[in-house]
Formats: sequence, C-alpha cells, structure tokens
Amino acid sequence: MKHTAHNLPPLRLAVLASGSGSNLQAILDRIATGDLDAKVSVVISNNSDSFALERARKAGVRAVHWSEKKASSRELFIRGLLDILREEQAELVVLAGYMKLVPPEVVRAFPGRMINIHPALLPKYGGPGYYGMRVHEAVVAAKDKESGATVHFVDAVYDHGEILMQRRVPVLPDDTAERLRERVLAVEHELLPAAIAKFAEERRRGST
Repeated sequence: MKHTAHNLPPLRLAVLASGSGSNLQAILDRIATGDLDAKVSVVISNNSDSFALERARKAGVRAVHWSEKKASSRELFIRGLLDILREEQAELVVLAGYMKLVPPEVVRAFPGRMINIHPALLPKYGGPGYYGMRVHEAVVAAKDKESGATVHFVDAVYDHGEILMQRRVPVLPDDTAERLRERVLAVEHELLPAAIAKFAEERRRGST
C-alpha cells in the first residue's frame, strides 16, 4: 500500500451501486494492488439482488441493502442512509451505477464529497431517462463521432454537478449500442479510480 507523505489514513469511501458493481470491482482491485490509497468502508444498494453486494462481501466490506421501499417511508430512508454513511465515517460517497436520485438532504450532508460516474460526455446525454443502454442507444442513433465517460460531483439534479474528470471514446462507424457500451465501460473502470485518486490527492494537499 502506498502511503502519502503526511501519513493520512486511506480515504474512506462509501459506494452506492444498483447493478453488477463492475465499477466497484475496479475500485477494489486498484486498492488491492496499492494503486489507490483508499478504503471501501461500506457498499449500499437499493437492489437486494445487486451483484455489487456480493462483490463487497467477497472483499470483506460491509454490504447493506437499503431502499425507500425497505425503509417504508422517504423520511426513514433518508435518515437510515445518513446513519450508515456517518457510522462508516465516509469521506467520499461514490455513486457507481446507482440508479436512484440521491435525496437532496443526503447530497447537502456531503457537499463536494459525493461523485457519480456517467457513461457519456456530460452535459450531453444526461438527466432523467439517460441511463445504462439508453445513453449508448442515443449516441449511436445521433451518429455522434465520440462518446465517453464523466465523473462529476453530485448536486440535487441528475447528472448536473461540476465535472471532475472526463475521458473520450471514439464511436466507430459500425458500432452498436452494445459494442459502444463495452468500450465506454472499460474506460469507466480506469476513470473512476483515477477520479477518486485525484480527490484523495487534493485532500492530502489540503491537509498540509
């Protein structure tokens, strides 16, 4: 494990994911190799069948299924989510394929400390309705020459906050949405750990 000059403990991450958790795995892999000075302290999913929870358990990370449905009310969901994040002393909340809008009360509790990865070059193809394959289908249908992935800070609006990092991916003439998705996903797996590392580096500088 690489340590910073100021011996700050690893950046504590809370990861929220709804699906397979491949971006979570990319983070866990970089931490395991010592390329990312961070620790995933909890993985939270709104989906009890999310493979992200299984990935967390395999890595020895606390895995929590928590959703508005499970909480039985929005108010209890928000309170429960904040309780988990505070219990785990999350310094950075990472949305890695989380398909729900984070309540503004939770966003406000982590100002400048919550990031999301989106499979397009924001501000294009962002906002309600643009998620998963829908994004890639829209890019291919528009005959765009390039797409990519964006990591941005989260605010109260879908896919809207300040951009932290972007990487571009060419759209090939014979691309299908599925092929484009695979290539963008490969870039996501590099971009998200890099964005977390950038955040950690800025935190380290801020502590000097």
